[in-house]
Order: sequence, then structure tokens, then C-alpha cells
Amino acid sequence: MAPFLSRGPLPAGRDARVPTPFARLMQRAGSGEARPGIDLRGVVAPARLFPPLMRRPTHGLDPVLGRIGSLEVRLATRPKDIRRAQRLRYRVFYEEMSAVPSGLAALKRRDIDEYDAVCDHLLVIDHAATEAKPFRKPRPKVVGTYRLLRQDQADRHFGFYTAGEFDIAPVLEANRDLRFLELGRSCVLKPYRTKRTVELLWHGIWTYVLHHRIDAMLGCASLDGTDPDRLALPLSFLHHFARAPERWRARALPERHVAMDRLSREAVDPKAALQALPPLIKGYLRLGATFGDGAVVDRQFGTTDVFVVLPVAAIAPRYIGHFGAGAERHAA
Repeated sequence: MAPFLSRGPLPAGRDARVPTPFARLMQRAGSGEARPGIDLRGVVAPARLFPPLMRRPTHGLDPVLGRIGSLEVRLATRPKDIRRAQRLRYRVFYEEMSAVPSGLAALKRRDIDEYDAVCDHLLVIDHAATEAKPFRKPRPKVVGTYRLLRQDQADRHFGFYTAGEFDIAPVLEANRDLRFLELGRSCVLKPYRTKRTVELLWHGIWTYVLHHRIDAMLGCASLDGTDPDRLALPLSFLHHFARAPERWRARALPERHVAMDRLSREAVDPKAALQALPPLIKGYLRLGATFGDGAVVDRQFGTTDVFVVLPVAAIAPRYIGHFGAGAERHAA
């Protein structure tokens, strides 16, 4: 898998007994009755049923969040910014990786879903590299992206994306006074998978977290491959050495649950397990994140997904010091 990848489940992978966001859109569009029990998995939603991409408000936050050299991290504010993030995701997930695109994604060559219209999108732009299109002025290249979904937005629309694979309701209920932020759909163009790019993305997230007074982050992270036995070492390490406390521990949906404790604690070599983990998951661990109970195999994307949660209070002090308590280190 890509060294920097956190995709999250697709709507097509949801439990058929629970209406997907597409099913809710069908109801709203009057295109047919969609009730629990109807299996809409694998159905490709026509583009007209997706909420339109609108100009994104920044809620008083400067869209440009930080810079390192020629790289800039910023919030997408226009529909065309989001489309550029979708094209980057398509290039990484479908062209570089082994994901199988839906008909709509293949047609538009963009990774598209209904959540794009309600999420905020972080972009890393390289001002030293340009993208040129016929009859258009060259523009700085988008080289990285992350998708952010605040709890208030999730509650107003489709819920959290992660709920398609993990039962997160007990976590939200146990922490009902806290503000959650979902992280997902992250990717970086291959030549830019460097410390600078990752640091800039995290600087953008930290700035966003402080501005919106977020208390905890959650999401899915992916390991490459769909055979849990081949991933026994990293999965067992996360289960035995980085399992979330009960209050924060989401479990894989029963019908999709894959056991993570495939090896005993004594059989796990932590050093070897860390080497086998994707860099993104190692980064989450360094920050202070913990992981859920059970993994989920996503055959469409060729990955095995785990639940990750990171309360802001658990972030290692050295990282807060590194970025600055006010996110001033790489401030624009």
C-alpha cells in the first residue's frame, strides 16, 4: 500500500440492513423507497444524487494553514479544489494501488462519494511544480490531501464514514460531551511521501483541531492486503500492545469482524511488528493513538482496515511542543 494512506470504508461496504447515505439520497430524490433490509451494496449512485459540491466556509480560519519551503497546506474552499483532491485520490487509490473503481469513478477519473460535499478537505500544494491543461493557466500542483469530518457535520448529514465498518456508537455515547473529528481519505503523491509533506499535513490538522476545539480524532487506517493471516504480526501487535481502553474501543461490525489476536502476546516481536506496519499507522502510534477490536477486510480496495482513535489529551507532549500549542511552527 501507499506509505501514506488512510481511506476509510466505502458506502458500498455498509451493512445491508442499515440504509446507506445513497439510500437516504434516493428517498430525498423521490427515486424509490429505500428501507432497512434492501441491499443497495454495489449500486453506483448517479452523479445527480450526490449533494453538489459547494464553496466551503472556513469559519473564520485562514484557508492557508502553513508552509514549508515551496509546500503549502490549505483548506479547499471551492468545488474545483475538491475535484483536484478527488483526482489525486483516484491516481493513488486506483491507478497506483489495487482499488477497483466504480463506474462513476472510472468515468470521471475521480474518487467520488457523497461525503465529499459535507467534509472539509486539506490540500498540500507544491508551488514549485505546476499542472498544465489546454487553454488554462498553469497552477500549483496538488500533491497531498486529507478529508476531515466534524461531528456536527456528521450529525446533520450521513453520520461518520467509519460507521460503515465499525460500531462507533458506544464510543460516541461514552464520550458524549466531547467533540469528535473523523480523519480519512488521505493520500500523498509518491514523490512527495517525505517527512516534510507528512509534517505539513499534521500541522494543518493540528491547526484545524485547535480552531474547532476538537477533543478527539477517529477513523480507519489500512494495511495492504486482504489475507489477515499474512498480516498476523502487525494485527496481533496492535491488539496486544496498542488496544484502546474500553471507553474508546470501537468494534468491527459483527458481520465483518476479523480477529486481530492471530498470535499470542508472547509470540509477537514488537520490533518486527513495527517494521511491518504502514508508516501512517506508526505515525498514529507515536502521537498516542490506540486501536479498536477487530479488523475489516475491504476487498474492493485490497486492504484490511483497523479503527484508530486519538484523544487530543493523549497526544504526546513532545508533538504538541513540536507544532506549538497554538500551531505556530509552520504558520503561514
